[in-house]
Amino acid sequence: MSAGREVNIRAHDRVEDPVGIEPAIAIRAPVEQTAPLVFASPHSGSAYDPTFLAASKLDRQSLRRSEDSFVDEIFAHAPAHGAPLLCALYPRAYLDPNREAYELDPEMFVDALPSFVKTRSERVRAGFGTVARLVANGAEIYRDKLRFADAEARIQGFYVPYHEALQRLLADTRARFGFAILFDCHSMPSVGGPTDRDRGKTRTDFVLGDRYGSSCAPALTRRAETVLRDLGFTVARNDPYAGAHTTTHYGRPRDGVHAL
Repeated sequence: MSAGREVNIRAHDRVEDPVGIEPAIAIRAPVEQTAPLVFASPHSGSAYDPTFLAASKLDRQSLRRSEDSFVDEIFAHAPAHGAPLLCALYPRAYLDPNREAYELDPEMFVDALPSFVKTRSERVRAGFGTVARLVANGAEIYRDKLRFADAEARIQGFYVPYHEALQRLLADTRARFGFAILFDCHSMPSVGGPTDRDRGKTRTDFVLGDRYGSSCAPALTRRAETVLRDLGFTVARNDPYAGAHTTTHYGRPRDGVHAL
């Protein structure tokens, strides 16, 4: 079966300060969708804007610590099996689509943030908001503070296109098959890091995050676990990762959308 076509989506024209990451996302679509599945890779992007690199105190290799590198390649065959794959092409250190749109740390900005911004969350406190303060190993990203307009340009130009595309793929899939299953695809360190609860411990091969049974039908999680175990992999559920914004936001089993 042919893998189909790739559709690249450019940053929105309404961005106040256009940046050098184009296109923003890629949709790798099958010739014909034959499975009620949508795959998404939000953290494998590696297109670094020169302006962002200049504003960072870290080099490119250090910034890449936040990537889920090559996850888009691991799931690249999804279109050949009749399912679309959505990829963010921008890096997670620049903008994280697996957050609420406006989870921002006020200490990162020179100006006051609007009242609608979510400034208090576990992710913001940890330094990993929509615009992150830290890379995965805890190093500070920026030399100087940002303006809110900087974050707004990223959100409108990169976050919004990603989620508009994901919403459309799920809606089209549900309309075609009566339900949709979203696989939100990530990678993780093989050993718990120094700030993790499982620091120093070897991790399982796969973690199935279903928000403790709320984001997809339990039978689906059980089936995924059985298939992976039968292939010889070790599998855990929701530990150390239960799923973040994408899983929580889109996983609505009663509405026919399951997220894992």
